[in-house]
Amino acid sequence: MADDEAAMSASMAMVKMASTLILVLLGLVVMHAYRVFVWGPRRLRSKLRRQGVEGPPPSHPLLGNIPDIKKIKADEAQIARESGESGGLSHAWPSVLFPHLQKWRIQYGPIFMYSAGHIQFLLISDVEMVKELSSCTSLGLGKPSYLWKDRGALLGQGILSSSGSTWAYQRKIIAPELYLDKVKGMVSLMVDSANSLVGSWESRVESGGGVVEMRIDNDLRSLSADIISQACFGSSYSRGKEIFLKLRELQQVMSHGSIGVPGMRYLPTKINRQIWQLDKQIRSTIREVMKARTQASHEKDLLQAILEGANNEGLPSNISAEQFIVDNCKNIYFAGHETTAITASWCLMLLAAHPHWQAKIRAEVLEIFGCGVLDSDKLRGMKTLSMVIHETLRLYPPAVFGVREALEDIKFKGLLIPQGSNIQIPIHILHQLPEIWGTDAAKFQPERFAQGISGACKSSQAYMPFGLGPRTCAGQHFALVELKVILSLILAKFSFSLSPSYHHSPAFRLVVEPGDGVILHVRKV
Repeated sequence: MADDEAAMSASMAMVKMASTLILVLLGLVVMHAYRVFVWGPRRLRSKLRRQGVEGPPPSHPLLGNIPDIKKIKADEAQIARESGESGGLSHAWPSVLFPHLQKWRIQYGPIFMYSAGHIQFLLISDVEMVKELSSCTSLGLGKPSYLWKDRGALLGQGILSSSGSTWAYQRKIIAPELYLDKVKGMVSLMVDSANSLVGSWESRVESGGGVVEMRIDNDLRSLSADIISQACFGSSYSRGKEIFLKLRELQQVMSHGSIGVPGMRYLPTKINRQIWQLDKQIRSTIREVMKARTQASHEKDLLQAILEGANNEGLPSNISAEQFIVDNCKNIYFAGHETTAITASWCLMLLAAHPHWQAKIRAEVLEIFGCGVLDSDKLRGMKTLSMVIHETLRLYPPAVFGVREALEDIKFKGLLIPQGSNIQIPIHILHQLPEIWGTDAAKFQPERFAQGISGACKSSQAYMPFGLGPRTCAGQHFALVELKVILSLILAKFSFSLSPSYHHSPAFRLVVEPGDGVILHVRKV
């Protein structure tokens, strides 16, 4: 009996101890959640407010200004419906896709703060401040952690989303493979791929009686995917097709989710289950590409550089060799084909809407290129084409935000930005500021770039389709050369006009793309 009582007493003591431990753990979890979701954001807002930075107060304790953003968008959409506005070919899409930023900029000035869940954004559209940010080389200014947390399935901790020594090492490995002198050697490969598309379109136009209605953006995605596959990964599009299709699907799925919502990425929602499954499939396919490469000899290309970089002693300790390879392959596959294809699509749409510019480029291409071989020297002489590409990138930059996180307290133009603040530079707003570009800022006027970027606006730092500062896109030269090759070969063979079926509806799906595709009437020249 005494033994039973002792056992019961010991059991009760253990239960009490376990209960106490659970309560302590719950308390720690609650304290951590309070610090991350309440106290931390309040502290950041307070530090900025004391320096004169204002912004809309969070309307929800956990969601911040997300409910306000949704309401402003809904109100603007309702106004557009009631007024019967279709938008036409207006290039003032920033006020349609991001009306909250336009409203708050008017209300609070070019520098203001707002919250997306627990993420505190400091939006900076002051050009002088952007200049200082552009020249900053400190590793104390990096990419926001939410990129690899909330967008991890797409970006991981690759070159697009990493910070500090991890990013510096990745840049050291990847950037040299995309320098202009190496890109020049890829021109013939780009030409071969583009000519395959041109041949396909010629057959379709001829079978259609000389003119055919085509949706061109999907074909351009396939073309750009083939080019990046061959130039950087030593394989044709057919081998990487599954990766591109899955990345495209992942991009579409992730565009429906929200960043900054506490705990959302861990919940088994329909969207999250799709994301997890696609991420698993993409990783598996990239591992197969890695395995095939390691088992075969191959000349040096970007994939080979990434594989060697993963096995280098300098690889940062916070990232595994496999993660280094997989994440950077995803970054290159995604950014290397999606953004170029979208820009080429927008460019052909704009030329279809402005036939006189289309004729100018065609005349230039035929004069320089003629029936000869297209090479890097000929591309350099295509000034009119360059002007149109720059204007397209100004009106429709693929990435609409330049984002940074203050990894330590850092000062710009007298403003002390506290550690943990997420800096957001609205590229789409800077690209259409009348005080920088003139009263025709929302119009397609390629001649503004006749004297280059510095002559196109009052501040060249206001033009940043490839990002800004030390983190300017490593693939900038590759993208511009690829665009020139694709557009010059296509325009030498075809003329374009807008189809009545084309609906101008820019959509934000992590990048700004034609929401309903680009549908054109295509004729052979």
